[in-house]
Amino acid sequence: MAGGEQNAPRHRRLITAGVSAGVVVVALLAGTAATLAVAGSTPRPGWFLAAGAAVFVAVALGLGLARALARRGRRRGVASVVAPALVLLVLLAVALVPPSVPPTTPAPGTLVTLPDGAQLQVVALPAQGPVTGPPIVVLHGGPGIPELAANVAALGPLTSSGREVVLYAQRGAGTSTRLDDPRGYGREADVDDLEALRHVLGIDRMVLLGHSHGAAVAAAYTAAHRDRVDRLVLISPAPLDPADTSPTRAAAGLGLSRRVELYGRVLAPRALLGYLLLQTNPPAAHAFLGDAEADRRNDTVLTLAQPALFCHDPPPGTPPVTGSGFYALQYPQSATAAPPSDLRPAVAGLPTPALIVKGGCDYLSWRSALDYRAALVHAQVLYLPDAGHNAHHERPEATRAAVEAFLDGRSPSGTVIAPETTTPPIGYRGPH
Repeated sequence: MAGGEQNAPRHRRLITAGVSAGVVVVALLAGTAATLAVAGSTPRPGWFLAAGAAVFVAVALGLGLARALARRGRRRGVASVVAPALVLLVLLAVALVPPSVPPTTPAPGTLVTLPDGAQLQVVALPAQGPVTGPPIVVLHGGPGIPELAANVAALGPLTSSGREVVLYAQRGAGTSTRLDDPRGYGREADVDDLEALRHVLGIDRMVLLGHSHGAAVAAAYTAAHRDRVDRLVLISPAPLDPADTSPTRAAAGLGLSRRVELYGRVLAPRALLGYLLLQTNPPAAHAFLGDAEADRRNDTVLTLAQPALFCHDPPPGTPPVTGSGFYALQYPQSATAAPPSDLRPAVAGLPTPALIVKGGCDYLSWRSALDYRAALVHAQVLYLPDAGHNAHHERPEATRAAVEAFLDGRSPSGTVIAPETTTPPIGYRGPH
């Protein structure tokens, strides 16, 4: 009996703590909902943050008073709810204060101005020796992940084949122009920018070398401007079919500790609220989480995710991700963006010769590579068993040798998948 009486206060304390926590959670959800609702009407952070805080406090106080009345007006009932709610409110206010963002390091290349006034960061590497063919224009992945330094190291030596190599950061990445309204980012805009850049640089015809998202941009550009494209090189190409969900597997290859650290960064209060705002009102998200802060956070997250892009650990000397564009990457995937179009009808029947490079550890589906081969009349798939999504970084020599052979009209050395083969090779580790 005595033991039961001693346990009763402890039991009541546990109930009180549980109820208080529940009230705080309800108030937090209500405040977040109010923030997003007001942000849907105004992009001003002061307005939607104040609305969220007011609803949070009102709900916490209201539920606290209701609980106190249910317990016959005990003041302690109000305090047990309001005190932790106020503490959480203060902690959230501190967590939502914009951090100082250190200045970025100098970036390679020059800024080229397009007819609409936007500027793109361009690195142009001249051909070595006599010119043997049209320039190679490199389209990076992401979207919004330029990797210019790594791409220059991996693909720059292609200049020895007598071709100029042009690399650039798409709008919203690198030192290229950022948009105040993220709704201007997308594959169609990237295609338009590529055509504008071609015109400004005075390029007649070109070889397009696209990686991941850049491969889809290359395919879409070729469908719209086939007379401007001499050949296509598509490395780990993003799916043509929007129903292919393999792009969501990008973090699947990470270890548990790395994944926990990555999600800790993604779920930080300012980062999470910025992401939620992007699903409601992109200009409001941009006003709250500016490019400098959002991009630096994005660099950190993408650097943590780098091991998932390789069969093995990233090669020694692999630089951390810098210059990424958060909004260029995230807006096209957001709830307010138009669903991606199916590129297969536009690409079907294009006669442009194409080399598709597919790694054995790529997180994108095997079918995504075969869809390109099926759509393009003169396409072949080169399989690199010991390469991941960033095949040109993990196997640069093999990639360059294959590209040079393809551009010379020779068959690439290595495993070329037979035209009638649809199943992955033995040992393939990616999704089907």
